[in-house]
Amino acid sequence: MSIKKNKPVIGISIGDINGIGAEVTMKALLDNRLQKMITPVIYGHGKALTFYRKALDMNEFNFIQIKSIEEVHHRKINVINVVQESPEVMPGVETRDAGSMALAAIDQAIVDLKSGQLDALVTAPLNKNNINSTETPFVGHTEYLTNAFDTTESMMFMVSEDMRVGLVTGHIPLKDIAAGVTEASIRAKLKIMIRSLKNDFGISKPKIAVLGLNPHAGEDGLLGNEELEIIQPVVKSFKEEGALVFGPYPSDGFFGMMHQKRFDGVLAMYHDQGLIPFKALCFESGVNFTAGLPIIRTSPDHGTAYNIAGKNDANPGSMRSAIFLAHDMIKRKENLMAT
Repeated sequence: MSIKKNKPVIGISIGDINGIGAEVTMKALLDNRLQKMITPVIYGHGKALTFYRKALDMNEFNFIQIKSIEEVHHRKINVINVVQESPEVMPGVETRDAGSMALAAIDQAIVDLKSGQLDALVTAPLNKNNINSTETPFVGHTEYLTNAFDTTESMMFMVSEDMRVGLVTGHIPLKDIAAGVTEASIRAKLKIMIRSLKNDFGISKPKIAVLGLNPHAGEDGLLGNEELEIIQPVVKSFKEEGALVFGPYPSDGFFGMMHQKRFDGVLAMYHDQGLIPFKALCFESGVNFTAGLPIIRTSPDHGTAYNIAGKNDANPGSMRSAIFLAHDMIKRKENLMAT
């Protein structure tokens, strides 16, 4: 049963406590606008937040510790300790304990999402290396959450105010990308993107650009046949179904000419093809959104940034945008359900 609430309850998994996750979370939540709009629940540990409050001279950051989501206080910043022992905080240092705590934070948030007591999850950055193991395979939030919610298809969707880039293939080695670019995979991601742009972003007739896989989009087969044999037929079939889908476009020229501004969404074939231009243009305000899940999950578009951890140099812009986007999606979902 969902708890009664007067503001959306948004969970924030703390990520790696030795990175900048705690810092950007604390800085973002000090925004008075957010405090009026949401009820935040941080999944981590009070001792870690106390450490950074002192280290970063953020005495104005106050929180209460609760034992479970049922005790949530709507006028406070809530913290749930996901491990019993007090964590050792070592800014900039990769430790196995920090990885264990980051995973515990996600797992507890998943439990509360499944029980309907969280409206959305915002994930602070973590380090895959100190989480991944033979017992717990972990290649990224997107894949882990897709598994946890028994979803057959999801999509990494990088979004900002005027740029949205989705990926056909995600966290896989470069040598495996071509095998992952199939008519079925492109079609599945396009369906997710169209549905997300309509339902999550309120765009009734989204216009989508599809990028090529090869340099110069294959140069009519001179530099590869994937565009002619795989990508073009999918684009054509979507057009025949009435969708505004165009391409394939050479990615260098496409972003070089800022053509992404002409479209509501851009479908890239692989991780770096989409994320390099996105982060170059939108790094301080971009958000990583997982489309296709039955829950709302957003994240800042950066990593743990060990090199600046604990130095008070981290910019909270992307984390703030991730929380705002989660809030907006919750409200849009509520409006859709009311109609």
